[in-house]
Amino acid sequence: MARWTGEWLTSLSSGSVTGDQESPRWPGEHLGLPEQGVGAVAGGGRRFLALVIDLVMASLLTSLFIRPDYNDVAQMQSYNLWAVAVWAVITVLPVSIAGFTPGMAMCGVRVARLDGVALVGAWRALLRAVLTFLLIPAIVRNADGRGWHDRATNTVVLRTR
Repeated sequence: MARWTGEWLTSLSSGSVTGDQESPRWPGEHLGLPEQGVGAVAGGGRRFLALVIDLVMASLLTSLFIRPDYNDVAQMQSYNLWAVAVWAVITVLPVSIAGFTPGMAMCGVRVARLDGVALVGAWRALLRAVLTFLLIPAIVRNADGRGWHDRATNTVVLRTR
């Protein structure tokens, strides 16, 4: 019997056998995804860059309506709350409808459901955004490259180019 961390901390290159399943040779192999190219599991670098682009975009959009004043703590708290709200909107709505945020589109990745349904859907997109906001669920990934937020919503982030 494998330890509770067995699935999350196994090495992709070890080729070791955990329980009855062999370790995958590449992220997404157990999901039937290709090793490279379009449709392969997106790497952490692309995903992180997409998140940073979305955060910067949310901050810039917020600054169009609320002027940040770095010397006023109350003003900056208000600004930051609005920036998080804008980030939630530019994350949840596009992912639920199109499967990607503006940052994801720029980085060539998208969110896809594992059951083959075309639309991610509002509740999955909202749950993914909440868990991404908490950071840890998005950072801790398993051998298939899926974070806790992906596993909770039965989704995977794929390359589009």
